[in-house]
Amino acid sequence: MELSAIPGVGEKTAAALSELDDPETALAEGDVATLAQAPGVTEGRAARIARAAIRHTHDDPGGFLATDRAREVYGAMLDRLAERTVTRFAAKRVETFYPSGTESRIQEVRGFTEAAMSREVDEAVLEALDGVEPLVEPRDVSVRDRCLATADAETYSAAREAVPELPVEVVDDARGLAELARGYATVVALDEQFAGIEVEGDVRVEPGALDSPVDVVPERILAFFATNRRRLRAAIAVHEAADLDPAADLDALSTALERLDDDGSIVGDEEVDRLTTAKEDLDAAVTMAENIANDHLREAIEEKDVTIEGADLLSLVERGAGVDSLLSRELADEYAAAVDSARDNLVDALELDAGEAEVARRAFGDEPTYPVDHDEQVVSRLRDELTAAKERRETRLKREVAADLADRREAAEALVRDALELDVELAVARFAADFDCTLPTFEGEGFDIEGGRSPLLDVPIDAVDPVDYDVSGVALLSGVNSGGKTSTLDLVAAVVVLAHMGLPVPADSVRLQRFSALHYHAKTQGTLDAGAFESTVRQFAGLAEGGADSLVLVDELESITEPGASAKIIAGILEALDENGASAVFVSHLAGEIREMAGFDVTVDGIEARGLEDGELVVNRSPVKDHLARSTPELIVEKLAEEDDGSFYERLLEKF
Repeated sequence: MELSAIPGVGEKTAAALSELDDPETALAEGDVATLAQAPGVTEGRAARIARAAIRHTHDDPGGFLATDRAREVYGAMLDRLAERTVTRFAAKRVETFYPSGTESRIQEVRGFTEAAMSREVDEAVLEALDGVEPLVEPRDVSVRDRCLATADAETYSAAREAVPELPVEVVDDARGLAELARGYATVVALDEQFAGIEVEGDVRVEPGALDSPVDVVPERILAFFATNRRRLRAAIAVHEAADLDPAADLDALSTALERLDDDGSIVGDEEVDRLTTAKEDLDAAVTMAENIANDHLREAIEEKDVTIEGADLLSLVERGAGVDSLLSRELADEYAAAVDSARDNLVDALELDAGEAEVARRAFGDEPTYPVDHDEQVVSRLRDELTAAKERRETRLKREVAADLADRREAAEALVRDALELDVELAVARFAADFDCTLPTFEGEGFDIEGGRSPLLDVPIDAVDPVDYDVSGVALLSGVNSGGKTSTLDLVAAVVVLAHMGLPVPADSVRLQRFSALHYHAKTQGTLDAGAFESTVRQFAGLAEGGADSLVLVDELESITEPGASAKIIAGILEALDENGASAVFVSHLAGEIREMAGFDVTVDGIEARGLEDGELVVNRSPVKDHLARSTPELIVEKLAEEDDGSFYERLLEKF
């Protein structure tokens, strides 16, 4: 998909999206979370871009929501869906659902909806979803214990670009490699010319290293999995709780994740743990060994009776000999035993292997001294060897684990993606269950709703009176005040919006035509001034000329001007809409007057009140076809006439 071909995506936004790893897939899947990672793209902007990309794919001209009130209803439906998501991703993902008059788009989402409505909502799954988030790329991964080396300028540039995590050094010969080996635990030479050289240290000649970055810098893939470990574990829990068919081997992935620490280092390896502990405890172990040797030697001296003849003492003094010579002569065996004890203790305390033990034993010399002291150079060498052995072991393990995880990355990404998509499906399933929804049927003209319950009412759905209403062509809807006329329009609008989103609708059954646009004009507050009145009439003029296949819902348009003029204007609008083939429902208290003025046989439906009980209207919420509903004042006068035998109320009643 050409990014700049998406409506509303200019060169600047296209350049920002191109910085994503796979913007085409993100656009195709409506992945708002990923799109929002592009520089300068907010989540709201990402949702608009995703919708525009979908419209572009389906050659959808857009513009289905033609009025502010229609857009408000759509926003309310999105809110109802988003309220039933668990993850932030799903809350943003539902924003890619939009009402469309394009059949291919509606059918695409209906396929998704059918699968979603077959899902069972399990609290354990919802709880597991709480920890799932889109995977992220780790930032600032860098490795300083190894480097790449090359003598070629082009290779140097390629290495800097391919493996930014490692330092890249320029060398000319074996001497340069040897110098690098003294500063790095591992040096990877990229040039064939270095093959066969012998340099002290861990120097590897791997001309093809850039073709397999995971071998050179396993930290890259390890950091990815370590950074996303919590997300992956949550996705695994979702698959297990929901009994999904996983894209990855869950047990193998879990085992691999257990081998990683939060910083991407390998855990659970006994040899690495041994070397780490030995390095950390080295100084303390050396001190302890010294103390053991000195304690042993002190006890030997205290228990030993040393006799020196005068001639021997004089000889020692003349030679400048000190206590060391005395120890060598009189306590050689005891000293050797003390040093052996120190060496054994050092080796045992650090759990050193044979090679390491050989170095460690040289930390205490054979030449008698008191007190016994260690050779710091030997201890430093032992520390370096432990460090190098630990790093070599870790590098090998990192390569092994990274190679394993690299093969699992694609499946792991699918695992998280499927878990997040499940959240979207469950949101649709929960919406359908909460509002007793069904999938509508697209056929015929107009709409036919049976058992509809408006999700826009601020009451529990089981407290909403079900409404049956069908309209084919143009109709007027009459009824008492507070009888539910506006709620009926809201119900029709919500059903039409959801149906054209490809989603389930809150009704027992719905049949409707595939409309090209929804024009919903809410009730205006008060009479409009001349300019506003002119603007409103212009809107209907455009609709009357080009509104074929549209659904028009209007709530009390008579409030725009004087009642007499309003009836004439509404009658003219209805005539034009009828001639144009649009479907329309106009709520009006002037239905009788409008019907008389209209130049065609306009249908008048009525929401009829059955009467008053304790001062409250008792209403049949479903409009009665071809029936002009009585007004609230008529009902009140009728009630008064029934309660009083006087002729006054009867006279008033005759006026209706």
